[in-house]
Amino acid sequence: MENRIPRPEYPRPQLVRPDWMNLNGIWEFEIDHGRSGRERKVTEASSLKDTILVPFCPESELSGIGNKDFMSSVWYRRTFSLPQAWETGRVLVHFGAVDYFSEVWINGKSSGKHKGGYASFTHDITAQLKSGENTILVCAEDDNRHGVQPHGKQSERYFSHGCDYTRTTGIWQTVWLEHVAETFVETLKFIPDPENACLHLEAVFNGLATGGMFTASASYAGNPVGGASAKIVGRQCRLTIALSETHLWAPGEPNLYDLCFSLSGTNAAGTVLSDSAESYFGLRSVSWDGHAIQINGRNVFQRLILDQGFWPDGIYTASSDEVLKKDIEYSMGLGFNGARMHEKIFEARYLYWADKLGYLVWGEHANWGLDISGPMGLERFLPEWMESMARDFNSPALVGWCPFNETWDQEFSNPIDGTWDPRGHRQDNEVLRQIYLFSKAFDPTRPVIDTSGNYHVVTDIFDVHDYEQDVEKFASHYAEMKNGGRMLADGTLENGGTVYNTFPQRQKYEGQPYFVSEYGGIWWNPANAGSEAWGYGDRPKSEAEFLARYEGLTRTLLENPNICAFCYTQLTDVEQEVNGLYTYARKPKFDPAVIRAINTRKAAIEC
Repeated sequence: MENRIPRPEYPRPQLVRPDWMNLNGIWEFEIDHGRSGRERKVTEASSLKDTILVPFCPESELSGIGNKDFMSSVWYRRTFSLPQAWETGRVLVHFGAVDYFSEVWINGKSSGKHKGGYASFTHDITAQLKSGENTILVCAEDDNRHGVQPHGKQSERYFSHGCDYTRTTGIWQTVWLEHVAETFVETLKFIPDPENACLHLEAVFNGLATGGMFTASASYAGNPVGGASAKIVGRQCRLTIALSETHLWAPGEPNLYDLCFSLSGTNAAGTVLSDSAESYFGLRSVSWDGHAIQINGRNVFQRLILDQGFWPDGIYTASSDEVLKKDIEYSMGLGFNGARMHEKIFEARYLYWADKLGYLVWGEHANWGLDISGPMGLERFLPEWMESMARDFNSPALVGWCPFNETWDQEFSNPIDGTWDPRGHRQDNEVLRQIYLFSKAFDPTRPVIDTSGNYHVVTDIFDVHDYEQDVEKFASHYAEMKNGGRMLADGTLENGGTVYNTFPQRQKYEGQPYFVSEYGGIWWNPANAGSEAWGYGDRPKSEAEFLARYEGLTRTLLENPNICAFCYTQLTDVEQEVNGLYTYARKPKFDPAVIRAINTRKAAIEC
């Protein structure tokens, strides 16, 4: 296997420090089908049986393993040399994501555990380190077939099928070390306030910093535009930076400020405090008054694409930072201004490029596979959702949260033959309600959709999924909404008629902005039309028929003054699902200019 460091870019763009070490590359590796590694004392072994290229999952070709079977447990091992300058202060090991339950050992001593296959996490490994060479060992356990962990679009069967694809096990994002001071800034939270030309900032430190000073300064295009300092009490402080120049971030207008901050002085114990880092922020607001979603007070029709975040060679992991960026550029080239990051918590670098390119995104978790018919679902879902919201809060591109997607009444698939075993469990509405309430408490600045499509319990935006392929029938769903005047909270229209509700027996429209968050999914890929190919509805017989259908469906939504956003399924084909506007290899199926012309027509709600 080639000795190289893949994905070498800095993995956390909104909190950048100079002293770090990328641990991607070749690691020793071993599959532990029986989860017997601890009993067999793999933690004490001097080597493992195979090698793998991190951060690519062992199912992927890029990893060098390419094992598509279920792997209940996997082990990773490598050594690294500790720089002499790092022998003072603290050393952290960061994992972008490890699916699903992980434990980490440094020099044979456990440094911590983590549950959740999508959220980033950190262990302080200072106490386990020694001068010179050190060994890191990671065990990841993964089982997505029994309803106790979110797995998104990872197949519960041996083969991919329908809209479920190849699984991901173990490490699938960058692993890296960071050298920090004894007391350092642990988290930052930015609240942009364009109406008052300022940024509110909250900092949390890893330990008591009472008596110290926290300072932050902002610049735009290299010119200083504001700064502020605050004395620290305990482990946190707040300050506000008044900005002398106002440059709004908006779709297609990615105006970003640079931010530098520092920790200085001495704490109550007399310890000198010293930490500094760099970040960035966008000055923008999100509101949802009436029946539109506003960016900076202006109605913006969200023309979104469904992005699954899969690649043929790396599965969950893009082969390079440029490949990650390209998917956003492909979408923008088609006239979309954003994406639903679908059934997956995307890596931080994706949000960085969305911020840099002026591309709207919705944060979503990979809830499929998790039984939410009782309170256990809350216990398995909430901690990872909290971690993901905290990591991504500062992204100006992120304009809404959607913790769940299509929370169907719980059914279980038989892992042997794939048949469905309905056990009669409905979603526990209280699980959805509590996640919504937490999300709003943590972030009152963005709208929250409790569960995209169905079945809504409490939501800021009312959304539906509609895969009707006949343009006339599709238009009939929304005809009363188009011609019936303002939508009322009781689900009726001021001039008569009703708001289209896909499941009126299970959810109620209550006057919110209305979003068709999945539509289209038109089945088109003549090069992949075999029996395993999958898509929605009947296949068009020609490219001209496809484009006519695409235009008809999309125009229906753009011309409706009571619809504030759409999301087309989908950006690319994924394995057997062939309803992308691009192939899985990222080749356009149609002239992008034709799709762009359809998508960029002025929306009625923007008039």
